[in-house]
Amino acid sequence: MKKENSKRLTREQQAELKSLAALPDSAIDTSDAPELLDWSGARRGAFYRPVKQQLTLRLDADVVAWFRSQTKSSEGYQTRINRALREYVQGQTSRSRRSRV
Repeated sequence: MKKENSKRLTREQQAELKSLAALPDSAIDTSDAPELLDWSGARRGAFYRPVKQQLTLRLDADVVAWFRSQTKSSEGYQTRINRALREYVQGQTSRSRRSRV
């Protein structure tokens, strides 16, 4: 969410959200929201936009060349590098969680 579009919640709004979060599921009236059983047309991440940070990063030329050669026309090589880094970080995070248990 862009900062200029988001406003801080008032104390009343925060209190209302806190009281709603404390409600048990059985106390929530969902009669006006029909249950959706067919998710075949759903798209994952359609409304999620991660915050991006621009930076300068020096990578080996052969690494960049490989990512560029693997890129389809619909996405850029930087997107693929970001995805590879994200998968690595998630793998490291799950590995550290498993070692703590």
